[in-house]
Amino acid sequence: MKPSQNTIISFYENLGKLFFAIAAADNVVEEVEFNVLKEIVKKKWTKVDPVDDDFHSDAAYQIETVFDWLNNESFLNSETCYNEFIDFKKEHPSLFTKEINSLILKTASKIAASVADINKSELMLVARLSIELKKT
Repeated sequence: MKPSQNTIISFYENLGKLFFAIAAADNVVEEVEFNVLKEIVKKKWTKVDPVDDDFHSDAAYQIETVFDWLNNESFLNSETCYNEFIDFKKEHPSLFTKEINSLILKTASKIAASVADINKSELMLVARLSIELKKT
């Protein structure tokens, strides 16, 4: 059964939370981290499926919207964002195919590596994510 449009939009919103959690794991979100995310969304995530949001733009842009909103609100509790993503993953396991999990991990890794020195807390969160994505 194909997921609803609302479920797909929620999927992208939760990815925004996850990627924000990676960037905010060290309690600092650098502009370069957001720029890397925007580039990956444009080149990769918009190609995943043709679902539009309520504003008739590709639903994948919800990733950026949520990330940017959390950043503007100075919401630096990355653990909360990470846990909300994991809860969503557990509720909708069919969305997390091998290909999607690979893209999630690549995106998270590029965000963590976008700042000159990979921060230990960001690296640890990416490692936790990798383990979580291997669970079925």
